Amino acid sequence: MRFRPVFRCILATMEIRPGVYIVPTDRWYIERTVWLIAGIVLLASTIMALLVDRRWILGVTTTGLVSINVALTGFCPVGSVLSRLGFKPMLGSEKLSRWKLYFMKTDKWYLERRIYLAVGFNISVASLLTLAYSVWFTAFTLFVGGAMVWFAATGFCIMANGLYWLGAEPRLNPQAGPSGRCEECAMSEVCVSEHAKPAREREVHFIRPVAAPSAKAL
Repeated sequence: MRFRPVFRCILATMEIRPGVYIVPTDRWYIERTVWLIAGIVLLASTIMALLVDRRWILGVTTTGLVSINVALTGFCPVGSVLSRLGFKPMLGSEKLSRWKLYFMKTDKWYLERRIYLAVGFNISVASLLTLAYSVWFTAFTLFVGGAMVWFAATGFCIMANGLYWLGAEPRLNPQAGPSGRCEECAMSEVCVSEHAKPAREREVHFIRPVAAPSAKAL
């Protein structure tokens, strides 16, 4: 019972952010295309594991390990292939690569980077549990695969919105958080976007009206 005041204090300090996090879907940039390909691989590997051989679930394990690697190092083999094919990144590092390899920015733990880590860890564990215990764990990999395809198609992701509501700062949708606010905003110091903060293009000067002469002066 003595812990109730502590929990109440923690809950009082937690503030759920309003709004919905949706990534741009106006073009097929590298990150969005990677999510689509990863979702298709997850669905195909899981279906093959259910219908042909359980060891096909290792395709999910590989996808999960690659996702963790992207979150930790920034390097993505699928993104590098897409870069060679002419796709443009939105979260790519400014480092110049001789072979046009894709590296995601790893300067901060922004929302999209956390998605790679969380998804990679979850599907890797689920795939190993499928091999060791039961095929029922494939229900989770099917769900994640479908969610990633849906994410790429619509820009909406359940996990991404969960992280967003808990305070994670996005970069693909900077207008949703402090990243897109003006320099006068109190939250501008926690901006994680690399884009310049919008500033006033011009200052409006107000001309103080000249006071009318008083009756005494007349």
